[in-house]
Amino acid sequence: MNKDQVNGRMEQAKGSVKEAAGKVVGNEKLEAEGKVDKAAGKTQATYGDGKEDVKDAVKKP
Repeated sequence: MNKDQVNGRMEQAKGSVKEAAGKVVGNEKLEAEGKVDKAAGKTQATYGDGKEDVKDAVKKP
């Protein structure tokens, strides 16, 4: 697991919390920020997954 995977998944979790909190308190801005954070985290995690796949492919003979 690399930094991009870890940071991306942490960002997704943070976004989920923000989104849920925004829904609970009725704050549309906070909810929207959560959705953006989740999307950014998913993108970063996917990038990290791709890096791992390449690294694994290079290691195989």
